[in-house]
Amino acid sequence: MYVRDAKNREEVWLLDHIEAMGLDEQSFRSRDYVVAVDEESNVKAGFGRVRIHTVDPEETADDGGSAEVCELTSIGVLDGWRGQGVAAHVVERLVKTAIDDGFEDVYALTDEPNYLSQFGFRAVDTENLPATLRERLERKREDIAPDAIGMHLDVRRFRMPERLRERFKTAAEAHEPEPDPDAEEFGIDPDQATYKYDTGR
Repeated sequence: MYVRDAKNREEVWLLDHIEAMGLDEQSFRSRDYVVAVDEESNVKAGFGRVRIHTVDPEETADDGGSAEVCELTSIGVLDGWRGQGVAAHVVERLVKTAIDDGFEDVYALTDEPNYLSQFGFRAVDTENLPATLRERLERKREDIAPDAIGMHLDVRRFRMPERLRERFKTAAEAHEPEPDPDAEEFGIDPDQATYKYDTGR
């Protein structure tokens, strides 16, 4: 399993899964995304986005702050890959991308703050968010995540829990078991039925 930059041809795939998961697709650009891929099967397992916002010059005039704000958003993991460290490594790659782009701080607007806190993110009062993110948070609460809050990460404080790194090394897609065709043919519910003769196979 590894995480790489998204490719232009994956635009439809990304949009389909963003919509299916109810994630934020505002100002979509496939080049902003990274994708987690199983190296053996080449199956895509998850994705996420770095979104750069331009800040009003008046907002940074007093403190000499950056004219841009970096947000991590639209992080999703497909069914069958959850609970295996995929999202964690997507977050790690997004943070690395932000660092490479010169950002020392990144933000996220999420209704799952406990998940991000394990990487070093801390909750931010709405009034302390950059103005562009305050507006984004308001829209996000109205449209897709009523309980969303702002979170901030000093990239120097990012940490990857070892348990998530280990899970990612052995991540494999979980499949639902196929129904027993013989049982269905005879009207037997294989999840409820008990069998008199059980060979243990």
